[in-house]
Amino acid sequence: MFIENQFRTKPRRPPPSLTFSGQTAVITGSNMGIGLECARQMLDHRLSHLIMAVRSLSKGEKAAEMLRKTHTNAKIEVWELDMLSYPSVQAFAKRCDSLSEGLNIAILNAGVAHMNFTINSSTGHEEIIQVNYISTALLSILLLPVLSKTRRESLPEYGPSRLLIVSSALGLFSKFPDHAAVPLLPTFDTENGWDLRAASERYAVSKTLINMFMYRLSRVVSCKDVIIDSVEPGYTKWTGLSREISSAPLIMRMVVWLMQALTARTPEEAAYTYVDAVSVKGEESHGCFVMCYRNWPFHQLTYTPEGRKTMEQLWNETMAELEFAHVQEIIESMQGKGGSQIPETN
Repeated sequence: MFIENQFRTKPRRPPPSLTFSGQTAVITGSNMGIGLECARQMLDHRLSHLIMAVRSLSKGEKAAEMLRKTHTNAKIEVWELDMLSYPSVQAFAKRCDSLSEGLNIAILNAGVAHMNFTINSSTGHEEIIQVNYISTALLSILLLPVLSKTRRESLPEYGPSRLLIVSSALGLFSKFPDHAAVPLLPTFDTENGWDLRAASERYAVSKTLINMFMYRLSRVVSCKDVIIDSVEPGYTKWTGLSREISSAPLIMRMVVWLMQALTARTPEEAAYTYVDAVSVKGEESHGCFVMCYRNWPFHQLTYTPEGRKTMEQLWNETMAELEFAHVQEIIESMQGKGGSQIPETN
């Protein structure tokens, strides 16, 4: 699969005729790496209003200034979003709801990959699971009504609104040994046996979880209204996810640097996958994991009765965890069922 994704699949530039004129897009984690490059490409294709959702406003403004110099006709704003804070996620979503022109596209790109086990003091959850899964799930649900309303009130030629969650091929291969645990989420909050291998597995399983959630969420909204999918950008150099490598053992740093030099995509090439997923891909990708520019099967566990039970357990626990934000009421307010069946494994 790595060879297929990194070498056999050639990067596809967005079609020259593509336009986001008149539309508003949010990109989280867009002050650097793939998120920043995606912002640049969407602006190149005439995006009218870009909202850069970042944890550090100063870093976000620095990145925004570069974009403003080359895209003078676009409105480019920097909004604060701390994915470690539920109040910050809620405040951000509320601000999106106040947009007079609505929100056409949300690309949830922010993510972390820690080498050390770290508990988020405000929630009690391990930070990789907190950012890559729980807070991403919360933001997804909170933005759904905004995206749906925009679809109903915007020009027909814009098509369905888009909710894109950035995932990873690593999520297809997580070991997920505790998948049958009840409750499930607390199993990620203990440090037992944590090492570099455990850190890698934790990142991978966070992507397994978000793919399961994405598919389940797609069942409550029509693809005519909001197209929800996830995407694998490919192994990419010069991204924020590799910032902790500097503290790794020398041999690991050497391996990573060599791998990046020989196999990694540039952020520009990786960002093509984001733009493709929110423009070229249509209703056929609703509820799907997109890799190599096509719908790709999920983790093999997903196709088993045990895996479907895990998916429902995860969904129910997530709804309970986020009850404070009235997520169940939001889900119940979304009418219609969309998306295709879970893609086959062959």
